[in-house]
Amino acid sequence: MDFQRGRAKEEPEINLIPMIDVLLVILIFLMVTTTFSQIAELQINLPTAEAEKPADKPAAINVAVDANGRYLVNGSAVADTDTAALSLTLRRAAGDKPDPVIIINADAKATHQAVVNVMEAARLSGYTHITFATQAKPDK
Repeated sequence: MDFQRGRAKEEPEINLIPMIDVLLVILIFLMVTTTFSQIAELQINLPTAEAEKPADKPAAINVAVDANGRYLVNGSAVADTDTAALSLTLRRAAGDKPDPVIIINADAKATHQAVVNVMEAARLSGYTHITFATQAKPDK
């Protein structure tokens, strides 16, 4: 007995779209979690050269600015807070070392003007290398 005489035979069909979606998710997961070795794969022999050792680190002058606008240059208090006096103090702290790095340690609550005064004093002294010291936020 042929019960499907009038019907056309349906071919079994495999739907590939869900499988492709799953493979794409797996591929993204693997790409995100994989660590890549940058240099371990290459064997490089660097050329050699003879050169003099670099000069010592440049002199650093630490300028601390507290929340009240007071200055400390290399741990010594500065009596006068105007830029001319601060510039003179920076030159004294530098001594005969050319172009020292000015490191500004400003309190988080220090005024913007107090920090700008240090930068202006460095400019008047002819020092162009200025950097700011910060601290990392504590982990919670």
